[in-house]
Amino acid sequence: MPRPTTATIHLDAMAHNLQRARASAPGTRAWAVVKANAYGHGLERGMRGFAAADGLALIELENAVRLRELGWTRPILLLEGFFETSDCALLAQHRLHAAIHCTEQIAMLESAALSQPVDLYLKMNTGMNRLGFKPRDYRAAYERLRAIPAVRDITLMTHFANADELEHPRLPMMEQVRRFCEGADGLPGDRSLSNSGGVLLRSGLGESLSEDWIRPGIMLYGGTPGCGTSEELGLLPTMTLTAGVIAVQELEAGDTVGYGSRFVAPGPMRVGILACGYADGYPRHAPHGAPVVVDGVRTTLVGRVSMDMMAVDLTPVPQARVGSTATLWGSELPIDEVAHAAGTIGYELMCAVAARVRFEERNLLPDA
Repeated sequence: MPRPTTATIHLDAMAHNLQRARASAPGTRAWAVVKANAYGHGLERGMRGFAAADGLALIELENAVRLRELGWTRPILLLEGFFETSDCALLAQHRLHAAIHCTEQIAMLESAALSQPVDLYLKMNTGMNRLGFKPRDYRAAYERLRAIPAVRDITLMTHFANADELEHPRLPMMEQVRRFCEGADGLPGDRSLSNSGGVLLRSGLGESLSEDWIRPGIMLYGGTPGCGTSEELGLLPTMTLTAGVIAVQELEAGDTVGYGSRFVAPGPMRVGILACGYADGYPRHAPHGAPVVVDGVRTTLVGRVSMDMMAVDLTPVPQARVGSTATLWGSELPIDEVAHAAGTIGYELMCAVAARVRFEERNLLPDA
């Protein structure tokens, strides 16, 4: 029998969250972001869960090709573009859109022999200072691309640094919108600005945010970029991580638990040992007291997470026994709450689930 550690993927929740993104940005088309193996959910599951998306966006060129092999016929966008001149041939062969963010990529395109036209996303750096052309250099980059015979459509894009906070004290979203509009003024082409935070907070920008394509990521998987809770935002969890109780220890006052003996029992208590540890993707740095749900009852992590196991307090769950099930995040426990307790973000938890964890699929909504 397989080890009782399971990541259950809810494809119906993925479809629901995509609908939620569309409802937040009416009149736009949606790229569903499936980078990092669809945020740990599996590339093929991402393709099926977001079957209604107008396109799929990711980082890895090899996975873009794999999406074509899996049967995806709609647009695919490479969010970091390409890295070598030889990659350009694959853009044309597999009809891939590519982000262009530096002069070196433009030079590669100029020297490439392309078999058919390619569509590009020209990225503007409006303050995040990772990728893209500064607003003052944007028009020159556009005109240089426009002069390449094999370049067909050019979409204008940027990326919000603080999309979880409209009025960030250092770089408000509105300031990035202003810089984008200034740098792209008069240039033809579709526009794409919003990641998940931009989608969820766009009502606060009024009519100043005008775009044709949105690029939701974390919200599609039921996590949030920091602007409210998933429940408040109408998002559903797309991954439920569970582990079985494989042992129960009866402790006396003064007994310790786990490596480092950091937890000391204050009195008699029952502790359940779960078949999940940091080698499965649960964060080693999660502290004592992090939330866990056992047999539908909330309880807490006890002691230090080890490679293959972790301990939980069974005092609130007297009926728990070997064979009981613990939910580490998902349908009974929001992933963002676990991430907050561990001092990280839900993105990291999703992406960290290890290959040795068993994956399965099950609808979350009863009528799905």
